[in-house]
Amino acid sequence: MNTSLLIAFITFSFISGITPGPNNLIALASGANYGYRRTLPHVLGVVLGFNVVYLLMGAGLGTIFSAFPLAKVILQWGCLLYIFFLAWKIASAKGPGNFSGKGVAAKPVTFAGSVGFQWINAKVWVATLTLVSTYTDPEAYWASLFIGSLVNALIAFTTVSTWALFGTLLRRFLEHPLRRRVFNIAMALILVASVVPSLLIAH
Repeated sequence: MNTSLLIAFITFSFISGITPGPNNLIALASGANYGYRRTLPHVLGVVLGFNVVYLLMGAGLGTIFSAFPLAKVILQWGCLLYIFFLAWKIASAKGPGNFSGKGVAAKPVTFAGSVGFQWINAKVWVATLTLVSTYTDPEAYWASLFIGSLVNALIAFTTVSTWALFGTLLRRFLEHPLRRRVFNIAMALILVASVVPSLLIAH
């Protein structure tokens, strides 16, 4: 991969990774409710899941959408249903200790759950398709795909961690049960709002 193409790849990957989306919003809410250490499985799941989709897209998985349009529809509805499920988990989270000694109302997203979510995350499919189709070097395709995978891993870890760490900075402010409740409901609504319009437009 030549230098100019690599710089363009890094720029797109970083902008795509740092902007608000399901992964980052979940990391923000999880960081605020559970802290960075318990959010780390979600962060690592995003890194692995995104790269698996990216590499498979590079190997030709994207052609499935052209050959079988129904696959895209199923993917979109799966994403929508899972987003509603995650929104409910965020809205019902009460954080460590539940402020009443009864434990937590919901648990942070697991590593496996985070990896699996990348397969139905519409933003991931759009980003990986763009990276593969626009920012791989035709003259050194597989080498550039491998380099891109390493770059994606570093950027995904950094950007999602940034959102999670920002969430941890809000923990003290959110120690009051009412403020935490309002925050979690707001995050759940924003998460749904970040996905639903694009999926509806796609139909």
